Amino acid sequence: MSIGARRVFRLSLTVALALVIAYAMASPLPHLAPIFAWLLTMEPKKPLGLKGLLVLVAVTALTTGTGLLIIPLLSDYPATAILVVLVALFFSTYISVSLGQVTVGMLLTIGITLISAVGTVSFVAATAVINALVLAIVISILCQWLVYPLFPEDPGSPEPPAEKVANEHALWISLRTTLIVIPVYLVYLTNPMMYTALMLKSVSLGQQSTVVDTKAAAKVLLGSTLMGGVLAILFWFALKLNVSLWMFFLWMLLIGIGVAAKIYGLRASKYSVDFWSTALVTMLILLGPAVADSANGKDVYQAFAVRMSLLVAVALYAWMTVLALDQLRARLRKTSTRLAARSATTTG
Repeated sequence: MSIGARRVFRLSLTVALALVIAYAMASPLPHLAPIFAWLLTMEPKKPLGLKGLLVLVAVTALTTGTGLLIIPLLSDYPATAILVVLVALFFSTYISVSLGQVTVGMLLTIGITLISAVGTVSFVAATAVINALVLAIVISILCQWLVYPLFPEDPGSPEPPAEKVANEHALWISLRTTLIVIPVYLVYLTNPMMYTALMLKSVSLGQQSTVVDTKAAAKVLLGSTLMGGVLAILFWFALKLNVSLWMFFLWMLLIGIGVAAKIYGLRASKYSVDFWSTALVTMLILLGPAVADSANGKDVYQAFAVRMSLLVAVALYAWMTVLALDQLRARLRKTSTRLAARSATTTG
């Protein structure tokens, strides 16, 4: 089997296995397990060992636990708390972009936003979300251990280096991401239990804004959101043909294979890796609450329409923010160049 085919089956099987284990265990927020399995397995490298897993669990608990420290500030000093969240969001994105620590930055962003907002409703609920995140990561790594021996990398193949960017560009991207996430966070504070999917999508878009340029913004930020909605609809109606946990696993495996084949280049696609990755994460963000709504006897289609509308609105806002800020940056560069030229002419 070629290395590309092995990577496709390794990624899709890991995600499908994480999904079925999380739902079989009836874990809290079970759709987080396949999301983290996807994010942690996409890079073609060996899974973490036991020591690495323990370190990642500790990092997850510490980074997401930062949100617990913000809860008292939100209750007593909301303006100060919002400023703290602003600075922390900027810092977490800078860690992702400049230092190449994408996982740490993402977890820190989740802690700052998701955990702190849920804590305004209930401190117990906030700690339960942290436990759900830790469990999702543990399930993801365990699934990697099971699947990797079946579809390993070539012996001696080097691991991909962490992507880093120049300091000036990293600062600009951090500002851009902060402006994308913070308005959604303010909306999320009004009803944390209702807008969880919206916050997760905002965090996802914030992470994606670190790797797209202005020309690709529409495709990655907006197009991938719409594609994720289409995949979620197809998945839902396919699952209704035979509602069972094993069919849930098989449909996830099938869709995972299709998307992973485009990511690793086995199937030609005019869209980027970021587009397909964001689309699949969006699908899982929509699908998880829909399954919960169905189990609780709620109107699945109405709730899906509301969530999808909100996600599209957030994607549109993120796209407009990227366009506006990049145009502003271009103007500032032109102004700076003109001033430098005038200064040089005057000096000469």
